[in-house]
Formats: sequence, structure tokens, C-alpha cells
Amino acid sequence: MSDLLFLPDLKTTEPLQENETDMMFKVEAIKPPEHCSECGFDKLYKHSLRKQLIMDLPIRLKRVGLQLNRRRYKCRECGSTFWERLISIDEKRNMTKRLVESIEEQSMSKTFVEVAESVGVDEKTVRNVFKDHVAFKEREYQFETPKWLGIDEIHIIRKPRLVLTNVERKTIFDIKPNRQKETVIQRLSNISDRHYIEYVTMDMWKPYKDAVNTVLPQAKVVVDKFHVVRMANQALDNVRKSLKANMTAKERRTLMRERYILLKRKHDLNERDSFLLETWLGHIPELKEAYELKEEFYWIWDTNDSDEARDRYRYWKQRCLSSKSKDAYKDLVRAVDNWQNEIFNYFDKRLTNAYTESINSIIRQVERMGRGYSFEALRAKILFNENLHKKRKPRFNPSAFNKVMIYDTFGWDEVTNHVITGNYGVDFSTLIKKLEKGDF
Repeated sequence: MSDLLFLPDLKTTEPLQENETDMMFKVEAIKPPEHCSECGFDKLYKHSLRKQLIMDLPIRLKRVGLQLNRRRYKCRECGSTFWERLISIDEKRNMTKRLVESIEEQSMSKTFVEVAESVGVDEKTVRNVFKDHVAFKEREYQFETPKWLGIDEIHIIRKPRLVLTNVERKTIFDIKPNRQKETVIQRLSNISDRHYIEYVTMDMWKPYKDAVNTVLPQAKVVVDKFHVVRMANQALDNVRKSLKANMTAKERRTLMRERYILLKRKHDLNERDSFLLETWLGHIPELKEAYELKEEFYWIWDTNDSDEARDRYRYWKQRCLSSKSKDAYKDLVRAVDNWQNEIFNYFDKRLTNAYTESINSIIRQVERMGRGYSFEALRAKILFNENLHKKRKPRFNPSAFNKVMIYDTFGWDEVTNHVITGNYGVDFSTLIKKLEKGDF
């Protein structure tokens, strides 16, 4: 039966016992210790014996327990006592090391309850293994610093959280518990090669800009275009709502149902929608004026030239301030005037955080699948799941094929040099695909 276990320092002593769900192996150490762990003396004698339950990897979908007869030895030289040291066992968890590794991997993509039931331990044990694993990964992982950094927020457990993204690679770089200025400064300061960052995209949230100017003075701030043009849609929608008071109940319901026509770009409308739009605008001059202002504001972004965009904005602003809809658009005018340089920096690289908008829907799915998780657990499940990482293959390296000698418990062994790859963080497309398939 020992062939079923493949544990190098344990052997079975009695026939396997099993039922419908579980297997039990009675095992003991293959050989006794040769030296005292304290003084190194080689004269030892058996001092006592205890039975210890050790959990192991499931076999044939059955949970596996090892009933270990474990001996304690006493040194004839120094008198110290110690239990047999077994390299296959994680002493902290009373399980095999390979089971600990399996729990670490499974808990990244399954609920703690699912993992606990499948391997035969309680949920609290799985949570503790997961917590230790995350603490190790936090120290181990260092995603490659983005050349174009995105700063945004996502909502996890009903609160806005800071999310840093790699705009170029479309990956998640980090997630933090809040979006306060001090949090942003601290996280940016911890990037050792932050001088590598050239552009930082964000919405019009002043603490972000202040933090970037403090820590990344060399980086250009780019306000996400979609946060700006969204304000034009909101202004138009406010005009639509204000006009409802003078409409019949039927007209109000129709205008509400077909509001998407007003918010779409004119050139994206089909024949039916264009007819409905012209009908509405022909009957309501105030709505027509507000709609044209919205379309003309979008027209600013249809150029590739920053100077041309600024000229178009000045023209639009002049027309806006002389219109009846100026009050509806006043917040947009104020925002563009206050953030003008950062907004028009968009035309340097045309960078946006558009894909970050999809993260919130992703996070909501993850939350539903793991109700009761803390923010820290959800963050770890997203950031440290290696199956979600986008990695860069290294250049061909002949030295990677060289053999080196290492020493471990079993003596000297020959291994191939480890190949280091770049890691950009959590890939959006991979995360979405796994969620859609139910593999997360």
C-alpha cells in the first residue's frame, strides 16, 4: 500500500482501511534518526510513542488520513528528547506538505468550504493556510512596473477601493483597501523603479493628482476621456428630465424609454432611431440645443491634434455659455477648465482607463461566489492566482540549460537553472474568461 502514498520517509504498517468517502493508512517512519538534534551524538534510544493523525492528498476522490505511530527519542549523551523529524509533514498543520500546497492552490479559485470538504479538514484550517500563503505571496510577488499606470477605483464589499493597473498590458497591478491620498502616496512610494512610469491615467479626483505630483513628478497625468464625455451625457440627461414637467404622461414614458437614443452618437443611430430623434428634437427646441451641445463636445475628441482639440473646446465653451442649456453644462465647463492640461494630455498617447470599468462587474461576480470573504481574501484571490497572470517570456538564454548541484535532505542533486520570467499582473481577459466559464 505504500505505493499509493509515495511519501519518501513513511511506510504503511497495516492493510488500508476505507469506506465510501475516506481512506485511512497506518504508517510509521521508514528509519529512525541517526543523530541527536541538539548535540549531534549518535547514541539514541526510544523514549515514548504517540499516535498522530496526519491528513494527506485525496486518492481516487477519497479523503486520506494517515495514522502515524510517531516515536520520541532520547539522547544518551545530553539527555534531550525529540520527536522523529519527517520531511513530508508540515508540523504546524498536522498534514503533509503536499496537501498544504494543494490547499494553497485550490483556495485561490474555490471557496474555503469547498476545499475543506474535499480534503477532510475544517474551514478554519483552510483559511489559516490561505492567510499564510497570501502573506508569503505578498513578499514574493513584484509585478513589473507599468510604463503607463492607471489609477481608478473599484467597489469591493460596498466600498470604493484603490486599483492600480498596467494600461499598456491591460492587467491589474495592485488593489488597496481605500483611495485616500495617503494610501496612494504610500503605494506609489513603494514602487522601487517608479521613475520608469511615464504616464498616469485617472479620473478627476484631486487626491490622485496630488499623490502623483508628489511621488511621480516626472509622469504626465492624463484624465480618462470617458470620465469627461460622460459628463456631457449627464448634462443632456438632466435637460431631458427638466423638460418632463411640461409633457403628457405618455410623452414622459416614451422619452424615458428611448433616452438611449439621445445618449448615443448621432452617426451610430440606425434609420429608425434617427427618425425618432429628429421627431423629438423638432418638437422640443430646448432639447435640440442641449443635444447639439453634447454632440459638439464629442466632436472635440474626434481630432488627433491637441492644439486643434483646445481650439474646438474654446469654440464649444463660447457657444455653450450663450445657450439656454448653460446651467446644465456648467459642471462640465468647470471641470474642463480646472483640469485642462491633464484632459488634453490625452492626445499625446490617447490613453484611457476604459477597460477598468469592466473590473467592477468582475468584482461583483467574485463577491457573489465568495460571500463572507473579507476584502483581504478577495484581493488575494484576484492578485495572487497564478493562473490569471500575464507573463513575459524571457529572451533565449543558453545558460538556462546548464546543470548545477544543490544539496537537500536526500543529498546532492543535479538541477537545471531556474528561468526567470516577467510578470505583469492579473490579465483582464483571462479573468473574464474564467468567470464566464465558472472556473474562478
